Formats: sequence, C-alpha cells, structure tokens
Amino acid sequence: MSRNVEGNVEGKAEDLAALIRDRAGAEPPAFGLILGSGLGHLAEAVSGVAIDYTELPGFPHAGVSGHNPKLVIGDLEGTRVAVFGGRAHYYESGRGDAMRLPLEVLKALGAHSLILTNAAGSMHPDLDPGDLMLLSDHINFSGLNPLIGEPTDARFVPMTEAHDPGLRSALKAAAAAEAIPLMEGVYAWYSGPSFETPAEIRAIRTLGADAVGMSTVPEVILARFLGLKVAAISTITNKAAGLSDEKISHEHTKAMAPLGAAKLERILRRFLGTA
Repeated sequence: MSRNVEGNVEGKAEDLAALIRDRAGAEPPAFGLILGSGLGHLAEAVSGVAIDYTELPGFPHAGVSGHNPKLVIGDLEGTRVAVFGGRAHYYESGRGDAMRLPLEVLKALGAHSLILTNAAGSMHPDLDPGDLMLLSDHINFSGLNPLIGEPTDARFVPMTEAHDPGLRSALKAAAAAEAIPLMEGVYAWYSGPSFETPAEIRAIRTLGADAVGMSTVPEVILARFLGLKVAAISTITNKAAGLSDEKISHEHTKAMAPLGAAKLERILRRFLGTA
C-alpha cells in the first residue's frame, strides 16, 4: 500500500493489478521496462493494451516532456512485458518513492525482473553522445533513499549485486549479437532538476562514476526491496558539465537521446526475443 505526501492511502497494488488484468488479461508479464528519454515509441511496438496513468489511482503524473505516461501490457518479441512509458523523478515532487506503487503493481502482476533505461551524461573518455552504457553498479550521490519511512526491517536491503549479473550477461550477449558496443560502467544519481556543476562532476569522477543522471537509482532500490531482479542501460546524450563545449539542457537531452535509442531498442528486442 502506498501513500501520498499527506499520508493518505493512494491505492493498493493488488487492486490495481486486478484492474489491469481485467483490461489486459491474466497472463503475468516476465519483465517490466521503464523507458527513458527517446524510447517512448517502443511502447507502441508492444502488441497489447495501453492504460493511461490517469486511469490508475496513485500512479505518478510523469510530467517530464519526452515521456509518455502509459502502462502497456502485452507481447514484444514473443515475451510478455509491462512497459512503463514514463517515470516520476524525485525532483518533480521531492518524493524518493514516487515509483514505489507502479513497481509494487509490477510485482503483483507476477513479473520477476525489471529493465531500466535512462538518458545520462558521460564522464568517461570512451563514452560519447549516442553510445550506450550498461550499469555495472551505481553511486547514490544524492544521499536520498526511497525506503526512508518504510517501517519494517525489509528496508535493510542488501545492494551488493543490485544490478543482476545474469541479466547483465544476457544484455551484453544481445548487444554482441547486434554488433553494438555496450560498455559497462558506474552510474551516479544526482537529484536534479538543475544540471551538475563542473566541480560536482569532478567530485563524482573521483568517486568512480562513469555517467551521471537524475533517475534510475531509486527504482533499482525499490525493485530490490520488492525482490525483482534489475538491470539498467544508459543512453549517453552529452558529456557532463565542464568536459566539453556542449550547451547542456533538457532540450539538448531530448534531441540527442534518439541517437542511442535506436541501438538500445535493437538490444532490448534481441534480449526479449531470447529471454
């Protein structure tokens, strides 16, 4: 059961799962996919049923331009999936657990794994705009946590292998089959919505991060809390602040995201076709 900022009950995952089954059928999805910038059209490739977030009480508004807030349940490359066309970010509401209810619903529907995608800035010399990075690990640079306020001991989630080795191996194999380079690296979560300063980027690089973004880490934590396996891939849209002459902006991110999104779609389709 999730709660809004005022503490009122928004909805029960089981109730929403029942509503979704009524619309999309009882077969459980194997995977959930949360789509980042540039990948919204992938939801349209799913053969199934699309449900607006507004029809699912307690689901986030997902008001960031470039996202399409619909849940699509159906088949993609022969695998049953639940595709979230938009995510809520911490910077929209100040809620680190904004995606908790959608992920609780995914679990209630019977999924076993979650694949996350995002747009990110590169701090690695070999990662340029249009490249892809498979997350090997992450750094919660913001210090925030979506499990703050969880009253049970389940909140003490081990994160040693937060990014599942088996899923990562399968995604790397899919990339190799498509002849698409897929470097592994560490992603740092910065809360946003302002972009990072050059000094902050130097700090994160010193800590060992290869890319930086404003999402994904809360969802990884929540998914592990719920017992879902997780893997994530970043589409590199820019060099991080101070590392190039690019004018970093959200419009720039949206413009550059399609460069990597087409390659990422091929990897995801290959991955699902062999899952």
